[in-house]
Amino acid sequence: MSDISGSPKVSRKLAAILAADIAGYSALMGADERVTVRDLKAHQAVILPMIGDHGGRVIDTAGDGILAEFGSVVNAVECAIAIQKIMAERNANVEEPRRMQFRIGVNQGDVIYDEARVYGDGVNVAARLEGIAEPGGICISAKVYDEIAGKMNVICQDLGTHQLKNITQPVRAYRIKHNEQLPDSPHLEKPTLTMPQKPSIAVLAFTNLSGDPEQEYFADGFVEDIITELSRFGELFVIARNSSFQYKGRAADVRQIGRDLGVRYVLEGSVRRRGDRLRISTQLIDATTGGHRWAEHYDRVLEEIFVVQDEVVRTIVAILAAHVRRAEAERTRAKPPNSWQAYDWYLQAVDASHSFSASFRVEDLYEARRLLQQSLAVDPNYARSFAMLANSHIAVWINRLDSDFLKPAALDQAYQFARKAVELDPNLPEAHAALGFALMYGRGVDASIAEFERAVALNPNYVDWRFGGALVFAGDPRRAIDVVKAYMRLDPYNFPFASGLLGLAHYMLREYAEALAMLRDCVSRAPRVRSGHVFLAATYAQMGRHEEARAAVAEVLQLEPDYTIGRVARPTATFKNAKDAEHYFDGLHKAGLPE
Repeated sequence: MSDISGSPKVSRKLAAILAADIAGYSALMGADERVTVRDLKAHQAVILPMIGDHGGRVIDTAGDGILAEFGSVVNAVECAIAIQKIMAERNANVEEPRRMQFRIGVNQGDVIYDEARVYGDGVNVAARLEGIAEPGGICISAKVYDEIAGKMNVICQDLGTHQLKNITQPVRAYRIKHNEQLPDSPHLEKPTLTMPQKPSIAVLAFTNLSGDPEQEYFADGFVEDIITELSRFGELFVIARNSSFQYKGRAADVRQIGRDLGVRYVLEGSVRRRGDRLRISTQLIDATTGGHRWAEHYDRVLEEIFVVQDEVVRTIVAILAAHVRRAEAERTRAKPPNSWQAYDWYLQAVDASHSFSASFRVEDLYEARRLLQQSLAVDPNYARSFAMLANSHIAVWINRLDSDFLKPAALDQAYQFARKAVELDPNLPEAHAALGFALMYGRGVDASIAEFERAVALNPNYVDWRFGGALVFAGDPRRAIDVVKAYMRLDPYNFPFASGLLGLAHYMLREYAEALAMLRDCVSRAPRVRSGHVFLAATYAQMGRHEEARAAVAEVLQLEPDYTIGRVARPTATFKNAKDAEHYFDGLHKAGLPE
């Protein structure tokens, strides 16, 4: 069918998309092209008809790949399982180096189609899910998981949220364990988080009821500060903002949130700001029963925002911790600004900084700096603004975001801002952490570690992944693993840097198999983060998997075409011990990264 111009008619529809390819196909071709092509055609002769048998349509079979569409999500998943089962049978009598194992991704989405092909994110997500599937495995999106709920007897393992390459929005992924069956399904297999011995709480993002989306920063900042203040009490176990805010804008059962995060209590609420007036509602819920423990409403003027935060924190602590050392927590409290206007500018800068963390757009970082300067214009002694300024200069220095990339002056400016923050408020954990990060590069990792340790002493629930990096550079990767794993419990929806740091630590311990698992997770979740691909290339090279190492190097050079070891890696890899540096750079050279 064509339109009046003679071009094929293009339409949209909702479809289930199956994408598959052979793991390690290039290596198989390199070993024996003739046998590989023969075996592939033999497998395709069996597999392709199975797609039609399950109500699907083959769209493409370029190279070793298969792309198919289905009108039914259940049919698509059943077909994927059937393909993997038949391939397991066909591989049973084949020598392991010559086995062909499909990786399969399944997604449901809106697609554009004509008589020959389908296009769009619905297809692209399926292809990216296939890329993070294990050889012989099946990876599905959350949309697919929701559709098969109650309809199929399979076990699904939650793989968390992934930032897939060239896909704008993060995608929640699940692995189908197709060799195991359950009578009721789908059963979601998730790591069980042991309930802490001390009272545990997650503070969810408060709902912004101001009627103005631009006031979202204020509601988020108010909650983030409650989390910070609660974290100072060593008798409490407080989930990090990154994880508790995963539920923002989602209709989720509080009891399920408690299970997901491994906590006993959840605090939720709302903020309404009109002019200089605030109305704040809060409620503390027992996540094991769903019962309410406490609720309160506050009608105040903006100048009393810190009083409200203090009342909320004091009340929660009084309810949850019978013998809390309040005097100790008082001594470690951060100094409030002299004016709520300075605090308001600071909260806007925090919002811009979070946007930068998600986008890596230097414009967001510059906006954060502008807002911090506004904050300091109102209160020149506000330590939190100086600490964030320090972090912004470090981010530019290490991530090649502008002309200050790896310039000593930029790092020195970050150091000076961090020192200023510590001088103004010695009890501010983020000030010590910013100083620790600045010290890590050129001024000594031992001093860096001392600052990170001070941040944790001031706030037992403080999470800063950079501490793990300092420990690796100091020659203590085993402790780095312990620290990062402790952070992962406080922040179960951890940022991919956690996987990257664990991977680097295992690499330094020469535990390459463990490093590989962590680094593959890192690059699948954060494909735009250069360091993950660099560490992965070195790991593959040390394992003798040179083709995969070259592929990882290609990803590095795609992200940064003029990357060289001397220009980028050496200034940022400040190992204390020469042997550690030698081992690290040996992997980069073996991988083929340009010197």
